[in-house]
Amino acid sequence: MELKAKGILSLTLVSLALCGCHSIEEWDNDAVGNFDALWTIVDEHYCFFKEKDVDWNKIYTEYRPRVTNAMSRVQLFDVCAEMLNELKDGHTNLSAPFNTSYYRAWWSDYPQNYDERVIQQYYLLFDYRQLGSVTYGILPQNVGYINYGSFTTNIGAGNVDYILDYFSTCSAIIFDIRDNGGGSMTNVETWVSHFITEKTLAGYMSHKTGPGHNDFSEPRPYYYEPVGPGELIWTKPIVVLTNRSTFSAANNFVSIMQYLPQCKIVGARTGGGSGMPFSSELPYGWGVRFSACPVLDQKGLPTEHGIDPSEGCAVDMDPEEALNGKDTILEFAIKMLTGA
Repeated sequence: MELKAKGILSLTLVSLALCGCHSIEEWDNDAVGNFDALWTIVDEHYCFFKEKDVDWNKIYTEYRPRVTNAMSRVQLFDVCAEMLNELKDGHTNLSAPFNTSYYRAWWSDYPQNYDERVIQQYYLLFDYRQLGSVTYGILPQNVGYINYGSFTTNIGAGNVDYILDYFSTCSAIIFDIRDNGGGSMTNVETWVSHFITEKTLAGYMSHKTGPGHNDFSEPRPYYYEPVGPGELIWTKPIVVLTNRSTFSAANNFVSIMQYLPQCKIVGARTGGGSGMPFSSELPYGWGVRFSACPVLDQKGLPTEHGIDPSEGCAVDMDPEEALNGKDTILEFAIKMLTGA
């Protein structure tokens, strides 16, 4: 079944509805009941057990004995958060009135590879334009530079047209999404549609069809269309800069851009996070959110664990050079584009 890009949000809603098409269980509103509710909800809806190599039944055996009805809600939360961290998933959160759990090691165990101050001071000379979370300017080498800080910040096709028109005399663009933690797939589509000249397969999406760990639909393709007449399409070279903190929707953007002929990915492996979210609630009223519907790239490959830079384009930011105002990842991209 062909999926129009404009319908991706509809697919998400349908997918999430289908994720919950079996009977709803009830649990006691005590510590044991809430723990069992959390474990079961994740067991029936989470989509990356295989990719994470997690034996969820074994996890229950390890953690359930630590839960008693005599423990406080804070104590229960800590046990539940520790259990969820076994998934090693930055998209998995447990939210209570006093805390929200978050697995950080997916990025904290890696070099940061980004310093906003270095870019703004030494490359843009504090002379740049600002549009929401978009910072852009022209580098001395006549290369356009765009930093998109978050895909949560909405941007329209007209806004992108203004930015690309500003770069009309530039030979190339560097699109920096280091430290971009994701956001809306709609914004991914808005940007990509300005970099393609024909209908383009963006990837595939599956949804849960039952409570079993392998109960998924066949992956369904979704496509992006180029912007319409009168809007700007950039066909000159593009380099996308990434680091480990490039996550979720930003990771999805990279998964599409990596296959465009005029684009190279430079920097470090992205952080992954390719699943569409599912949310539920425990008897205590705590919310739980995690990935339930996997998204694959246009070759049908999973990107949950991140996307590598283009061949020969893996480079880290040298901390000592950064102290002297040099971003070695950005320098690599500039040299690649200009030969200087």
